[in-house]
Amino acid sequence: MSACLTPPAISEDLLRRYDIAGPRYTSYPTADRFVEAFTVQQYEQALAQRASGALVGGSAPLSLYVHIPFCESVCYYCACNKVITRHHERAGEYLQALRTEMDLTLRHLGRLPGVSQLHLGGGSPTFLSDEELAQLMQDIQQRFRVAPGAEISIEVDPRTVSAERLRHLRGLGFNRLSFGVQDFDPAVQKAVHRLQSFEDVQALMQGARELGFESINVDLIYGLPLQTAASFQRTIAQVCELRPDRIALYGYAHLPQRFKPQRRIDIAQLPAAGDKLSMLSAAISGFLAQGYTYIGMDHFALPNDALSVAKRQGRLHRNFQGYSTQADCDMIGLGVSSIGRVGVTYSQNAKTLDEYYDLLRQGQLPVNRGLALNRDDLVRRAMIMALMCQGRVAFESIELAHLIKVPDYFRAELEQLRPLEEAGMVQLSADAIEVTALGWYFVRAVAMVFDRYLQADRTRAQFSKII
Repeated sequence: MSACLTPPAISEDLLRRYDIAGPRYTSYPTADRFVEAFTVQQYEQALAQRASGALVGGSAPLSLYVHIPFCESVCYYCACNKVITRHHERAGEYLQALRTEMDLTLRHLGRLPGVSQLHLGGGSPTFLSDEELAQLMQDIQQRFRVAPGAEISIEVDPRTVSAERLRHLRGLGFNRLSFGVQDFDPAVQKAVHRLQSFEDVQALMQGARELGFESINVDLIYGLPLQTAASFQRTIAQVCELRPDRIALYGYAHLPQRFKPQRRIDIAQLPAAGDKLSMLSAAISGFLAQGYTYIGMDHFALPNDALSVAKRQGRLHRNFQGYSTQADCDMIGLGVSSIGRVGVTYSQNAKTLDEYYDLLRQGQLPVNRGLALNRDDLVRRAMIMALMCQGRVAFESIELAHLIKVPDYFRAELEQLRPLEEAGMVQLSADAIEVTALGWYFVRAVAMVFDRYLQADRTRAQFSKII
């Protein structure tokens, strides 16, 4: 991708034409294409094939994701799978279910598989008590061989941790933190039901640094109710003052028909697309001016962070948590609604606790949908991930890996890229596609050209807007 030192000007016409709904492409095919016809037996077979060494890359370490669904209070913007409760005793039953799921998984995967990346997400993993977090980490380490130097990360709600809790997390082996901030403006925080002060977050980040956490991420959202370009610029300045190692900057997706808490948001208070664009542009300008590397789409990192290093070395990957340093590898998802990838399959666990618990009580892995990728899926995944991660597709690499000729296989798609080329979003040559600085704002639209499922039915109501 061309260097993006100064965010380019985007015309109203271009915004109107291309600010469309589309996937974030944390996978291809996207999770909405998973089907219930995919069986738990197919998932078990994929695990067994990995255990036998039959899968390409089957000897590589795993990535492990554990979903903790509980939160004490609801944030109105949230689109995560969560359970709102103040009954902390519910965590005990859930941890027992996770142990059962791990044991069932290992029946097919073999004993002590290696893990190079472990992430606890939610919900709010810090809903668990110190003792419960210690128990969970012990359960994982008894069943998986967590490699020395593994990335071990946890999502942290600043409202639920203290300096003492951070010290406990560090003692458990966590070396990366992600703080959910979203916005520091008090009016915006009130509108989304998430009050937390800049000073509290600042103190926690300082404590985390003193404890030696290797990488600290801050999550932000633009497009929230009552946000303005001016108010969000203040938040950007405050985040730059905190100087986290990584920043994840997401555009708010208002989909109240899918996510019930969003119905509490007054649509009249949401900023217009043009205002959201101003926020995004100001954020990119602000972070670049402070020395951050633009990783892509929604991620920034300091130059010495592993994410920036991976981008420079062409090792950047995208998985269900977003951009990652982890090589293109298998991921085991544990917990309610978790998504995993093994071999050429994707699988997702049951989305409700009742169904999740019921399947485990039956001695069955709690998978209830997924997808087995075909050859066309794999070719298109390679194209889309190259665009999303590197901003460039070199035809030769695709052709050697998949035994095709890109100009022939994607003749129709390359023709569909012509209007984007005329708009200055991509540069096409005889042997490559390259996303421009302007096109990086709309990289999802570029990737969508190669999405066979999306092109076939044009059903996009379930996706967020690109800007």
